[in-house]
This record gives sequence, C-alpha cells and structure tokens, in this order.
Amino acid sequence: MDLGLEGRVAFVMAGSDGIGLATAQRLHAEGARVAICARDPERLAAASATMPGSRAVRCDVTRASEIDDAVEQVVTAFGPIEMLINNAGGPKPGPIDSLSDADWQAAVDLTLMSAVRASRAVLPAMRAARWGRIVTISSYGVKQPVPGLSLSNSIRMAVLGWAKTLAEQVAPDNVLVNTVCPGWTRTARVDQLVASRAKAEGRSGEAVSKAIADTIPLGRLGEVEEIANVVAFLASDAATYLTGTAIQVDGGLVRGYA
Repeated sequence: MDLGLEGRVAFVMAGSDGIGLATAQRLHAEGARVAICARDPERLAAASATMPGSRAVRCDVTRASEIDDAVEQVVTAFGPIEMLINNAGGPKPGPIDSLSDADWQAAVDLTLMSAVRASRAVLPAMRAARWGRIVTISSYGVKQPVPGLSLSNSIRMAVLGWAKTLAEQVAPDNVLVNTVCPGWTRTARVDQLVASRAKAEGRSGEAVSKAIADTIPLGRLGEVEEIANVVAFLASDAATYLTGTAIQVDGGLVRGYA
C-alpha cells in the first residue's frame, strides 16, 4: 500500500531508540522527510545515521523552550511539519503512596505537557494547510491499568482526554489526531520494568517475561516495528476518516470491548 508520504515532513519526538526510532525509520522508508529529537547527542546522531537525509535535533521534551526551538529547527530545514509523532519515555514506576509531588509534576511535564506543547507549536501551519496528522504514542494502560505504573496510568489518561478534545476541535481543518496504545513491546523501558519486577519477586528476567507473555493471547511480546506500522498508517493519506481514536496494539492483551 502506498501511504502517500513521499516528501511530507515528519517530526518524531524521542526518536533515538525504541518505538520512536522504529516509527521514524518506517516513515523514512515511505519517503517522508524525517526529523527526530532526543536528549542524548550520541544516540541521536547514531539513530539519524540510519536514515540518510534525516535531521537530528537535541531536545529535552520536558522543557517548553527546547520543544519550540526544535520545531523551529525542523521547519527551517524541511518546511512546515505535517506529521507530528508525540512520544516520550515513560514516567517513574511505583505505587501511589511512594510518589512525591515532584514525581507527579515530572510525569506531567514528560507525558502530558510534551505532547501539548509540541502540538501547539505545529498546529497553526497544519490548520492553514488543511492537512495534518498528530499521533501520540501512549500505552495500553489507558484501557487497562498496568500494575506498578501509577504515574503512567494516571497521566496518560489526561493525554487521552486532551487528544480526544483536540481531535474534535481541529477536524474541520482536516487535521487528524489519534493515539496508539502499545502493549508489552520489546524496548529498553520494558527491559527495565521486567528487571525491576524480577528483582522484587526474586525471579529471573526470563521467568517474568514468560509470565507476561502468557497473559497475551498472541503469546509473545510485541516488536517495535509492529507499533511503527500502525503509527505510519495513522500518519498517512490512507487514514483519512480516522480521528479521535485510541488504538491498542497489544496482541489482544486488553480484554475490554472499548
């Protein structure tokens, strides 16, 4: 299927590894002009090197000024951003009674405000052009809470409410806003969560990974490329009648109907 992305400008946040990098590579393979951002300059440069002609911009997505600067750099290099992929590392794990006010504020800045700020920066050009795609990478935790991830479960629900509201507001301008909700996917973040759970339970990482896989109807963890394929579709010309959705890509893990 031709996704119609040739020459379109995409900005993928937290694009130096994991789902972000896989998404950037997928969009690049479709002919998009891709820019990625991340905090670590070395990892960012290595990721950009896998996509000839891409743009790498150092940015801490918890800082409003850095997001604005990153967007300006991308626009200067490629022109107006047509596809924004909101993405960020997950907030600190832990039970609710272990979290401080500072932990909550950090999670808001990382998970919610990064998406709000980046979207606010790109929306005027999208609305003026009457074409735009905003896809936010979230978690299946917005459909079914993930044990031990109190901040993620809570703040990502705020992101979902924001995205749903924004989708309605910008639909008349042909700007489509959707959310992708990965399940257990092979990323560095999941490796950390598995290691933490293994330590707490006195089990091996392999045993914990198997226990997780056993809860998934497909019987395995997902691969980052499988998430990227869905993100690319939602960012494309093929998805012209989808907005305001939250699509889980989880191997059947979430048992609810909605």
